[in-house]
Amino acid sequence: QSENILGYYVNVERIPNSCRDSPNHIILKDRRVLLNLSMAYYTVKISAYNKAGESPQAIYIVPDFSATDLPGQIHVKHQGTNAVVTWTPEYNPKCFVVDWGTGKEDMHMKIVTTATGNFTLDNFQPYKLYKIMVHASDVCQCESFTRHEKTFGVTHFYSVEGVPRTGPANVTILNITKHSALVKWTEIAAEDCLGFLQGYRISYTDSSRKKSLAVTLNSSTTSYHLTGLKEKTIYRVQISGFTNAGEGPPTLSQPFSTPKYGTVEALCICVTQPQS
Repeated sequence: QSENILGYYVNVERIPNSCRDSPNHIILKDRRVLLNLSMAYYTVKISAYNKAGESPQAIYIVPDFSATDLPGQIHVKHQGTNAVVTWTPEYNPKCFVVDWGTGKEDMHMKIVTTATGNFTLDNFQPYKLYKIMVHASDVCQCESFTRHEKTFGVTHFYSVEGVPRTGPANVTILNITKHSALVKWTEIAAEDCLGFLQGYRISYTDSSRKKSLAVTLNSSTTSYHLTGLKEKTIYRVQISGFTNAGEGPPTLSQPFSTPKYGTVEALCICVTQPQS
């Protein structure tokens, strides 16, 4: 029934919206709209209308933007149970808008009109990753910031870091030879890190229970090539993640055995039928 559509309503609402102002309301004839948004979270609601009325809304949450090309840096310093956020603006807007929280469903917003470039946050829970965004705006009244604010900087922090609650998942052993094997795993999920993941530690034990020295790898690594193994020996690998607070529990792999001889890549037996 698209031939009966007269136009579209587009509502753009900032998350959070502590000003509780009405969403930015756009009326369109075309099925495309260009929005110049900051890096705050936004909800876009779209409906069609005709002479009979308005359709149900399609709801879209604007995904996270990349924060690689922002003009400024944000610094967080702990003071007891509070955190002091500071920044150095490249120009002096009328105010800054600070967003902080653990995600789209838990964001808070505050308008900072002082020119000092700092803000104190409180009531943080330990072991949770918080996101802080600072936006510059030349409109400081309680109204929609959709057309006015520009993101200055984004940072993440933990009020208290913990050790990872689990080790990495899906540990597999591949390409096993007499003296080597490839270990692969899936990175620890962010909600299980309980702090900024600094890296992984890998150790392995042979059947005589003689443990090797642990290998420390950075957090972006998800594989490691074990070398110096003994032939015809059973091994078990342990992998754990660590933060600044310490090391978490290790993940145990299934035991694997090195062969006495080299690996067999492939074996093909071809049988030719005699001619009748």
